[in-house]
Amino acid sequence: MKIRTAIFTVYVAASAVGFIGVMGLVLRDVRLRYVESMRRTLGDTAAYLATYVTPASAGEDWARKLEGLPPGTEVLRVFACGADGRVIFDSARRDSGHIYAWTMTGGGRRASENYTVVNLAEVGNELRVAAPVRLQQGLIGWVGVGRPLATVAEGISHARWGLIWSAGAVALVMIVAGWWIAARLTHSLERLTAYVRTVRDGRHATPPPSRATEITELGRAFEEMRDALEGKQHVERYTQALAHEVKAPLAAIRGAAELLDEKMPEEQRKKFLGNIRGEAARIQQSVERLLELSSLEARKALRQTETIAAADLVAEAAAALRPAFESARVTLKAEPVPATLRGERVLLREALVNLLQNALDFSPAGSAVTLRGAAAAGQASFTVEDNGPGVPDYALPRVFERFYSLPRPGSERKSTGLGLALVREIAHLHGGDATLENRPGGGARAVFWIPAKVA
Repeated sequence: MKIRTAIFTVYVAASAVGFIGVMGLVLRDVRLRYVESMRRTLGDTAAYLATYVTPASAGEDWARKLEGLPPGTEVLRVFACGADGRVIFDSARRDSGHIYAWTMTGGGRRASENYTVVNLAEVGNELRVAAPVRLQQGLIGWVGVGRPLATVAEGISHARWGLIWSAGAVALVMIVAGWWIAARLTHSLERLTAYVRTVRDGRHATPPPSRATEITELGRAFEEMRDALEGKQHVERYTQALAHEVKAPLAAIRGAAELLDEKMPEEQRKKFLGNIRGEAARIQQSVERLLELSSLEARKALRQTETIAAADLVAEAAAALRPAFESARVTLKAEPVPATLRGERVLLREALVNLLQNALDFSPAGSAVTLRGAAAAGQASFTVEDNGPGVPDYALPRVFERFYSLPRPGSERKSTGLGLALVREIAHLHGGDATLENRPGGGARAVFWIPAKVA
C-alpha cells in the first residue's frame, strides 16, 4: 500500500468515527430541543391556567372555568385533576375519572430538566405538563396541558434530514481535503525518491526543496551520503583508471628507452624517439581528459551561464574541426538550430566538438558527416551522423563508459575513451542527455539534447 493511501485511509477512518459519534449526538439532540421548546410553552400555559382557575374561596368549583376554553383537542388537551390525582376535567373527554400518579410519570423519556413546573412526562406519545392549583398555600388540585409529540415529528424529521445533507456535504469536503493533504504530504517524498533514482543512474541532480523541515533534512542527508560515497569511489575509480591507461604507454616508453642505450642506426633511433614522444603525448592527453572529466563530475551546478543561440554553437564547433575534416577528405555539413539555450558556452561547444571528432575518426575518406539540429517541446537536440562502419552491437551499451574505446578504422589505434563520457556529463550538467545508435542505412547517429527555448 502506498503511504498516500495509508495516510488517507487512517484520516478517513478516524474522521468517520468521530463524525458519526458527533452526528449521532446532534441528531438525538434535535428531538430533545424540539421537545424542550414545546415543554416550555406547555409549562407556561399550564402555569397561566393554574392562576386562571385558582378559586377565590373554598368549595368553589374551579375546574368548571376550564369548560369555557375554546376547543382544540387535536393539538392541545387541557385537563384538571383533584388533589388525589383523579381527572375531573378533560377537554378531549378521554381520561375523565382516571387517576394520574404524582409525581407524574410515564413510559417516555423526560425531555429535559424542569424549567417552569415540577411535573412533566411523556405518556402514550403525549407530552404532559401540569401546574399546581393552591388555595391559601394548600394544594387543591392540578391543571395540565398535553400535546401529542406527533405534531412536531415532521419538523424533527426535516431538521434531521437537513443536518444529514449538510453533514454529507461537509464529509465530502473533508474527504477531498484529506486526499489533498495526503497528496501534499507524499509529494515531497515522491520527488525525493525521483532524486535518489536520478543519483542512482549517475545523472546530476539536486535535492528537491520542501517546506517540511524533515523532508529537507532527509534530502540533505542523502546529498551528504552521496558526496561521501562518490568521494571515496571517485578516488578509487580514477586511480585504477589512470594506472590502467598509463601502464601500456609507460611500458612502451621504457622499452624504447632501453633500446636507445644500445648502438643502432640513426633511422631506428629516430623511430624509437618518435615512439617515446607519441606515448608521452598519449599519457598527457589521458591525464588532461581525466582531470577535465573529474572536474565536471565534481560539479553540482553550472557556473558561468549565458544565453546562447544554438546556431552559433553549431557554427563554432564546425569551424573548430573543419581543417581536420578537410585534411581527412571528409565533408562536414552543418545545419543551424532555431533555438536559444541557457548554459556554459565552452562546455556545450566542447560537447559538439567531441561528437564531430568521434564521427570523423570513424568516417572513411570521401564520405560525409552531418551536424543538424532540431528544436521542439522545450528542448534543442544536436544530431551527428556519419557513414562509417557503425558500432558493434556488443559495444553499444558501453560507448559512454569511461576509457571504453573501439579501434579506429585503418590505424586500429584507440582513443582515450573519455570523449563520449565528457559529452554525456556535459549533457547531464545542463539537464539533458546524450545517446548513440546505429543508422538503418549504415553509420552511427549521436544525439545530444538539452532544454531550450524555440527561437
